[in-house]
Amino acid sequence: MSQQPRTRFHIDGWDPSYGSAMEDSGETSAVEQSSARVDVGVEVSGDSWAPIAPRTGLAEPDALVFIDGVRRIEARVWIPDADDASAALGVAASYAAGALCCCQESGAHLLTADHRRGMFTTDPAAGDLSTRAGNFVTHHVAADEVESPSVILSAALQRELATLELITAVNARAQVAAHGAKDDLLVIDGPLRGRDHLPRALGFIKTHRAIYLKPELNAVVASLRAGERTPVFLMGTSWDRHAWYLRLPCQPGSPWAGVVRVECAANMPASEAAELANLSQALLPRYASVEYKDQRAPQNLVPIAGLEKQLRRRLGDQRYIYRALQQAAHS
Repeated sequence: MSQQPRTRFHIDGWDPSYGSAMEDSGETSAVEQSSARVDVGVEVSGDSWAPIAPRTGLAEPDALVFIDGVRRIEARVWIPDADDASAALGVAASYAAGALCCCQESGAHLLTADHRRGMFTTDPAAGDLSTRAGNFVTHHVAADEVESPSVILSAALQRELATLELITAVNARAQVAAHGAKDDLLVIDGPLRGRDHLPRALGFIKTHRAIYLKPELNAVVASLRAGERTPVFLMGTSWDRHAWYLRLPCQPGSPWAGVVRVECAANMPASEAAELANLSQALLPRYASVEYKDQRAPQNLVPIAGLEKQLRRRLGDQRYIYRALQQAAHS
């Protein structure tokens, strides 16, 4: 069996956290008005919008399963062509996904975790990068005439991480059933996009990069007290989903302090979406982090914060991996 020719590459000298010395930052403005399609009359009519208090006596699932993923760019690399006249950008990255279960049977415990290394590049001829820190499997990404290479490579890395999170969620659900839980609820850190076919799943969005509601309805969000939520609404961008805003317990602050957006699938009846929204009110505030322990409190839920720490350990020592890539580049 013939061996694949070794890919020649050079390590970019800039710290990966700063991007590349030869790339635009790709930064966008903070919070902008979204052009998403929004139907605010899913649960109540738009003129009846008001904070919804938590319900009592809800049937809670046997297990609450948190799904999260982490990514880290180890180095940006340049892959020269045969004549050394030009070079294509590549990103060497490590990423991991895992699931943490909170249940009465076993308390909080790690269900499953997986990590991978990849090299993402616009060079269609590049092969895998073999290093003493492991093999970086190459993912070829089509160049774009509009977006900068760093943006499209970052997006490709995010897609692979989302795929790994989906695999993790399916495996975690099987393990939950195996240890006796009759029902569960998945809480996926981040948007539900690409995972909205999973039953009994919520997307948990900690940060707000766009404004989806009209000013008078945003005023309802700002008026939420701890544990209260907005009515469910339907929103559509490149994909559709039900959503609602929920305020977690937190110290007084800005009008949107402690506010998260929660999502569920669009293809379920409005009554089922409202039931999930009620359940999110009963469960998620219990796991809100506190300011003196977490700088991202209260939105960075305690199980998710703990899972992130576990996953980052599995990525390995960043300095060791960077030296391994440098050594491979010079060999």
